[in-house]
Amino acid sequence: MTVATESDLRADAEATLQRLAGPDAALREDQWSAIHALVAEGRRALVVQRTGWGKSAVYFVATALLRARGKGPTVIVSPLLALMRNQIEAAGRAGIHAVTVNSANTDDWSLVYGQVQSGEVDVLLVSPERLNNPEFRDQVLPELSRTAGMLVVDEAHCISDWGHDFRPDYRRLRTLISELPDGVPVLATTATANDRVTTDVADQLGVSGQGERSDGSSTQGDGALVLRGELDRESLRLGVLPLPKGADRFAWLAQHLDDLPGSGIVYTLTVSAADELAAFLRERGHPVAAYTGKTDPAERERAEDDLLANRVKALVATSALGMGFDKPDLGFVVHLGAPQSPVAYYQQIGRAGRGVERAEVLLLPGPEDRDIWAYFASLAFPAEPQVRVALSVLGDAGRPMSTAALEPRVELSRGRLEMMLKVLDTDGAVRRVKGGWEATGQPWEYDGARYTGLAKARRAEQQAMLDYIATDGCRMEFLRRQLDDPGATPCGRCDNCTGRHADPTIGEDVRVQAQATLDRPGVPLAPRKQWPSGMDALDVPLKGKIKPEEAAEDGRAIGRLTDVGWGPRLRPLLQGDDLVPDALVDAAVEVLKGWDWAQRPAGIVWLPSRGRPALVESFAQRIASIGRLPLLGALADSAPPRYFDPEDDSEPEPPNSAQRLAEVYGRLSVPAGLDLGAGPVLLIDDVADSGWTLTVAAMLLRRAGAPAVLPFVLATTG
Repeated sequence: MTVATESDLRADAEATLQRLAGPDAALREDQWSAIHALVAEGRRALVVQRTGWGKSAVYFVATALLRARGKGPTVIVSPLLALMRNQIEAAGRAGIHAVTVNSANTDDWSLVYGQVQSGEVDVLLVSPERLNNPEFRDQVLPELSRTAGMLVVDEAHCISDWGHDFRPDYRRLRTLISELPDGVPVLATTATANDRVTTDVADQLGVSGQGERSDGSSTQGDGALVLRGELDRESLRLGVLPLPKGADRFAWLAQHLDDLPGSGIVYTLTVSAADELAAFLRERGHPVAAYTGKTDPAERERAEDDLLANRVKALVATSALGMGFDKPDLGFVVHLGAPQSPVAYYQQIGRAGRGVERAEVLLLPGPEDRDIWAYFASLAFPAEPQVRVALSVLGDAGRPMSTAALEPRVELSRGRLEMMLKVLDTDGAVRRVKGGWEATGQPWEYDGARYTGLAKARRAEQQAMLDYIATDGCRMEFLRRQLDDPGATPCGRCDNCTGRHADPTIGEDVRVQAQATLDRPGVPLAPRKQWPSGMDALDVPLKGKIKPEEAAEDGRAIGRLTDVGWGPRLRPLLQGDDLVPDALVDAAVEVLKGWDWAQRPAGIVWLPSRGRPALVESFAQRIASIGRLPLLGALADSAPPRYFDPEDDSEPEPPNSAQRLAEVYGRLSVPAGLDLGAGPVLLIDDVADSGWTLTVAAMLLRRAGAPAVLPFVLATTG
């Protein structure tokens, strides 16, 4: 390329950037290096730069330049709908026509595909899950691979299971990249990748080998370009405020939320904590909204718009609001509970301070954080015997099987089963087809060393998060070192660098109100409406909708095991088998007083428990005594559970919904002589998890003559 041509290309790039970001925008040198490599040389590049650096500008400017030179559309693989919406709006500012296919616009897919084929579209955004939709994979993807002008992998750390947000669907990009014609540029971008993740992503995307780095070392390797910059965020003021009680953390936020600049995000570790905290803050007059994976998509979009327009002070969110949410003037990020890795924490706080000089970042850790981390760790890739069973079942079936049909035959929860199948798909052992999954028959090896290493790495990350909380050194330097940033130095801005720590003051009135909120017992238990699919494979003759005349009524639990208030009290109780404490009985009475049942219970039945018999029976006895209700007796447990280990005295928990149903069906029965016809039965148990024990018990009691069954438990995992 001549100097004049390169000069013209840069001028075109600058002009496009100014349409995208405003008349004063200018390309960073690393942005130009990436754009030049993609457009002029057709190379592959991996860009690891902090949030707000301008990674999206690289691929939108490169797209405009490639399209002007007659190249095909850019395909961007993007993980979140919120991210897609922001990207489409940004592209429009630069005169780039961007469209998307995702789960929220299924009615538009045919129209979008037609626009892509006719050349009307400059950018097609797709979710990673779409890459292995059978119709998309077999009918659309080959044409895209043949005609694409550039492939962009956004949030590329999701490719690596060493990363903090691994998504198996991203692994399918290896196939897409391998099918691209020679000379089609590939760009991968992320803000949160340490050396191990960067290497893993580069290997999987075919940009491995030595390349050029923005840290000064420059060596030619396989033609790839790796650009990795410093990760300091000069606007962020980091701090930690340890408060021992959940009520103190709720109260601090209620008292100090208005002191934080602008609008922002309050992150929680669980859905229940987000809902609880948002409700409490609204009671105290703060305009906030909850945002979780269980929030209706339309409500989530409204909440995003309200935050963007500063109509709310904060969104109280789980990690569902993470990558891609773009509000340059976001003034603060507060965490109620610590994420399980410093890298995940850095990614979430990176939402703040992108377009303002100062943004506050504060972590309020809790003693329950480790329990929540342990739960997330339990969702890791399954052990080899479980994987082999799934492969064997699929191989023997001789036909595609849906996840629901496979679930009763494999000792895995639905979520872990789905994740495992996606990994096996990318490894070539199974294939997703119309109607479900089928085995390919290809040899497959279990990478035990990798999964052991992953578990060890997760434990190290959790310890590093505890070290971050406890450090008296610079907090930003600590995070940058966790991301292997060679330029990490003390920031001079965090609480430890300045000696200015968050004000721990909490007024007694708000503390009392917070404690009362967290002490408030009562969680609804919705009854099951439908039996799982494929139960005939486990010799259980149940299918379809649960008959209304055999179903439970709406039930109640005192609290959730994940609650900030009740969780720390319920979890220790369930680790032993003591008599129910007075505090729990008092809470149960309060729940019963507020229960809006159609008819008062006429008697109490409890469920037998191998693990906590004293707890459950004493709970039933105390409620019967206080409510002056006849204690009718316990259901009979006629056989050991199917998954009972005689070497283990604890009550076993089968691993998924269908197997939990199979485990209790046929084991429980109603003893002869129970008088069930006088009125509704209050059904007592300790924990509601899958809900199938209560559902089967209700069915049996209804068949035996109970006019209604009202489940009542100490705790729920939901």
